[in-house]
Amino acid sequence: MASYTDVLQYLSSLDYPAEKDAVVREAEREGAPPDVLRALRALPPVDYANGTEVARSAGIDAAPEVGPAQRATQARDKRHQRVSQHLRGL
Repeated sequence: MASYTDVLQYLSSLDYPAEKDAVVREAEREGAPPDVLRALRALPPVDYANGTEVARSAGIDAAPEVGPAQRATQARDKRHQRVSQHLRGL
């Protein structure tokens, strides 16, 4: 599976914003391995502002060392931050 670092490595000289086709062409030109190319070819056909946006859209996480339990805790914490003040007392 492609890593976040792998994706950014093969797109380091790409000028942004860039469309999906330009992202894939750049990775091919840079000699990206098949798993990176596969992830990039599966991207939605939109313009990308930077490499981080490309990696996130490809479903590649910037922090793979964070486990599922920690992600669940973070998601729960974020959800409660968005609750309106009038609902917090319920």
